[in-house]
Amino acid sequence: MPSGFYLLIAAQFLSALADNALLIVTMAVLQAHDSPAWWAPLLKFGFTLAYVVLAPVMGDLADAFPKARLMAWMNGVKWLGACALMLSVHPVLAFCLVGLGAAGYAPAKYGLITELVPPRRLVVANGWIEVSVVTAALVGTGLGGWLVSSHWLDSGLAAQVLLGLQALSLEADARTASLMASLLAVILLYVMAGLLNLGVPDSGARYPASSIHPRALVLAFWRANRTLWRDPEGGLSLAVTTLFWGVAATLQFIVLRWAEERLSLSLSQAAYLQAAVAVGVVCGAMLAARFVPLAQARRVMLAGVVLGLMMPVAASVQSVPLAVVLMIWTGVLGGLMVVPLNALLQHRGHVLLTAGRSVAVQGFNENASILVMLSIYAGLLAAQVSVVHLMWGFGLLIAGVMCVLMMTFKPPAA
Repeated sequence: MPSGFYLLIAAQFLSALADNALLIVTMAVLQAHDSPAWWAPLLKFGFTLAYVVLAPVMGDLADAFPKARLMAWMNGVKWLGACALMLSVHPVLAFCLVGLGAAGYAPAKYGLITELVPPRRLVVANGWIEVSVVTAALVGTGLGGWLVSSHWLDSGLAAQVLLGLQALSLEADARTASLMASLLAVILLYVMAGLLNLGVPDSGARYPASSIHPRALVLAFWRANRTLWRDPEGGLSLAVTTLFWGVAATLQFIVLRWAEERLSLSLSQAAYLQAAVAVGVVCGAMLAARFVPLAQARRVMLAGVVLGLMMPVAASVQSVPLAVVLMIWTGVLGGLMVVPLNALLQHRGHVLLTAGRSVAVQGFNENASILVMLSIYAGLLAAQVSVVHLMWGFGLLIAGVMCVLMMTFKPPAA
């Protein structure tokens, strides 16, 4: 791999690690304030909102500046969001700020990969980036679970934070102090990620300046969006990744609720079970990087059908060891499917558009799907739909849509 690639992976890992740990810690903050259960998916909703609203701008922003430097700035925005939580800003509003940083970070990250790595190495490069993302989800979710556990609550650092708050004449109980200490740990991770980003070398790629008029930006974005959807391979891969990430973001919360309700686990224990999915995705991503070349990316779509059918099976499980096995295999199938199709999408986007614009189009569609799915999930939670029915519904949705896509999108003629 070219110079700076592995430094980029390390920076991405730490930034994503902080994102995932912050989500679990903030869910604990909501629980500490006795917030309704449907507020939890709204954290992710707030995080994702900037991806959709600012999609026409972020692609051009990623192309206008050296991408590694822009990633460092966006880590600073995430840091501000985490600090806002410590200042008692509403968690959903704070996550909107963290999401703003992430929305600028993603096009720069993926765009820099397409600039640094040749097409024949894109699947391998995407294997690395997805493994880093999912490993960060695995470790970050576990870290978040530990940061909200009784072990952390009783730790010396949490006690020191409590004393510090009292010295500042701020009212805080032991639970609040432990969560403040948890947020400090996450903030440190964002700082470290930003410093690593500053060390990533500039790829040297430069693009013509785009119009900054809002209407021109929106029109150019929609033309790019239409171009990618109308491309046979780009449209297929975009449809699959849009569905996958929308459902995956929702299943992240469904798994936590399922673990608490059906398996009688605490939030910290449920976070470890959620991490089992990430273990599987890492394995699936590594298999895809090793055995699936870019030209055969379409062949992994059957894994999506099997993945969807596994969710109703998991819904009836009440054994923790069996649940862990099923979650790992669910992750394997997800990683095996999404990594090759994501690489195909990036390749077609880079050919048809610029690096930043193609990733912005991809991010818009995938995150719009996340917003829709999370809104539906929050509504179903408010309506008190059981977690078993939720898992059946989302699992059959994945399997059904994947079957339709396999029948609808035919491979291009040789």
